[in-house]
Amino acid sequence: MAKINTAERVSREASDNFVFQRSLLAYHAAAERIAGDVLEIGTGAGYGIEVVAPKARRFVTLDKHRPADELLDRSDVEFRQAVVPPLEFPEASFDCVISFQVIEHIRDDRQFVREIQRVLRPGGRFIVTTPNAPMSLTRNPWHVREYTADELRQLLGSCFSGVEALGVFGNEQVAAYYEKNRRGVERITRFDPLDLQHRLPRWMLQVPYDLLNRLNRRRLLRENNDLTTSIRMEDYRLGPVAEGCYDLFFVATK
Repeated sequence: MAKINTAERVSREASDNFVFQRSLLAYHAAAERIAGDVLEIGTGAGYGIEVVAPKARRFVTLDKHRPADELLDRSDVEFRQAVVPPLEFPEASFDCVISFQVIEHIRDDRQFVREIQRVLRPGGRFIVTTPNAPMSLTRNPWHVREYTADELRQLLGSCFSGVEALGVFGNEQVAAYYEKNRRGVERITRFDPLDLQHRLPRWMLQVPYDLLNRLNRRRLLRENNDLTTSIRMEDYRLGPVAEGCYDLFFVATK
């Protein structure tokens, strides 16, 4: 049986292309906005390292899991394994902190944001992405919470002097895939008339969610191969946050 990748992380599997390409956009957009000493929280598979590392004087990336062996061979990155928060760095250690698709997994998000503000130097930037809650098709039990634009703006504004609110939007091709995915999810959730997805504890739903999510995405790939695999990073764009964006892309300044 083929391996079922956890929905906790973005994978390079072809059926994940819709999500992977817009995640890649976040790294390229961040690379245009960073300089100096940079910290990444949430290394994941490490696909953003080659985009960000050349822009940094020093690049530190941390994750709760040990990075793949091939990543450890890089001389331009310092890898650390840690669970956050807290952050085991002195105050004012970094010029920029980036964290993509992580904050929704953090139980104490306020401490998380406070710690990032603490390790940033004056004028430093925190660049963060997270799913736009109104565009989620179902509950993701790997997420502690998801944010609306106003909720994320309020959270960041409690610690930072300035917050730029952007969103990740897609073109007609992206919208076509999203609609097919929405219909697929509807077919699955009709078998949940008691709305157990919102009633049961998250831990009970994680394995069923991973299985059904992966089966749905692989079905979409099988039935719509050209559409699924043809989506590229260029099919996404950043713009002022608004209804219909797939991800929130916020830049908070200390």
